[in-house]
Amino acid sequence: MRAIPTLKISISGVRGVIGESLSPTLLTRFAQAFGTYAGAGTIVIGRDPRTSGEMVRQAVIAGLLSSGCRVLDLGVVPVPTVQLLVRQRRAQGGIAITASHNPAEWNALKFVGADGLFLSAGQARELLDIYHQGDYRKASVNELRQVEKFDGSLEAHIQAVLAAVGKLPRSLHVALDSCNGASSILAPQLLQALGAQVKAINVTPNGLFPREAEPIAENLGALCELVKASGAQVGFAQDMDADRLAIIDEHGEPIGEDQTLALATRYVLSKTPGAVVTNLSTSQVMDDVARMFNCALHRAKIGEANVTELMQRVSAIIGGEGNGGVIYPRINFCRDSHVAMALVLHLLAESGQTVSQLVNALPRYAIVKEKLHCPSDKIGAALKLVRQEFAAHPQDLRDGVKVTLPNGWLHVRGSNTEPIIRLMAEANDEAMARAMLANVLEKVAQLLQR
Repeated sequence: MRAIPTLKISISGVRGVIGESLSPTLLTRFAQAFGTYAGAGTIVIGRDPRTSGEMVRQAVIAGLLSSGCRVLDLGVVPVPTVQLLVRQRRAQGGIAITASHNPAEWNALKFVGADGLFLSAGQARELLDIYHQGDYRKASVNELRQVEKFDGSLEAHIQAVLAAVGKLPRSLHVALDSCNGASSILAPQLLQALGAQVKAINVTPNGLFPREAEPIAENLGALCELVKASGAQVGFAQDMDADRLAIIDEHGEPIGEDQTLALATRYVLSKTPGAVVTNLSTSQVMDDVARMFNCALHRAKIGEANVTELMQRVSAIIGGEGNGGVIYPRINFCRDSHVAMALVLHLLAESGQTVSQLVNALPRYAIVKEKLHCPSDKIGAALKLVRQEFAAHPQDLRDGVKVTLPNGWLHVRGSNTEPIIRLMAEANDEAMARAMLANVLEKVAQLLQR
């Protein structure tokens, strides 16, 4: 068996394992490259509370200062807070230090442009060219600056949400699990500012993972129990960098990540109908929600940068991804779990319905997700196998292979952030979705073992 790579450099940024591939030297050089790319100006930085975060932060600061940048350090904050402050402070760009849902030994740099958006594919390639060529701007001693700390970013984020959606018309009881992550301080404060009553677990931003960071059903047992024990009307779970949101209904049952975007979209379209954008792997429940309000739904390639690019092109009212990432341009042109919480709470408060009632009012589908470790040099062969296996069915090849079948769809693609290949299928029930996936999963697995 081949060793699994511990460094991933792509248009999404750079990720690696601390103590193996993600060294201070590499981090400093990437920061130098970004400082060269962005130009001598203000760069906003923020990090999640992983134990490696301080080491990474100092390496990044060294690289930015050496290229002549002014560094505005927000401290431990969610990724969407970094993006919001880039726009509010009219910075040249930003770097978010977080490996999101990756395990604790990983860390990463995510690069943000002056518009507060993650770099597009073309912009990221330009940055990577600078990094690989090593032709970095070198500031003279007279150009070197002090790092500036900014302590008001969390309050700025709260005020941006309140200005856009307002306080709740009635109080709701909310259970919260922030995974001891970057939103451990912000999320409880925001919920209280909205007018909710909060019962929280895992809100100590110490970098110690109380559960697996990805907010999927199998990782949320403690939150489900909290909802039931506290009588909460809804439970919210965040990942380490707080760009994704999972929801638990009033019975303590996870409703599925795709439903987060569906409920938020339902609320927004009920107020302001308009175009909606999501990605190729998001549930077809989004088609149903868009049809409820006679609105167009557009699908983009996977990745926040691709979704936001299409949202701008079609002037979308709302968009996001089926992993619990809601993008509401009125507040923040990025995935933001805090925005998602506010929109879903307003839907609950104004409709008078429970989470389960709102979910049951929509068509229900079963989506099955699998992943296999896959060396980058085998991804092409795996996708070719899928194309051949389903040659008789309509296929979308913009991002891997998405196959439209009579009873649902199947999507196979290489990850942009991990050395894996992702396989997804959706149908009217789980047995059907698993049956659609089983054959191709077995054949792809056999190919990867060769």
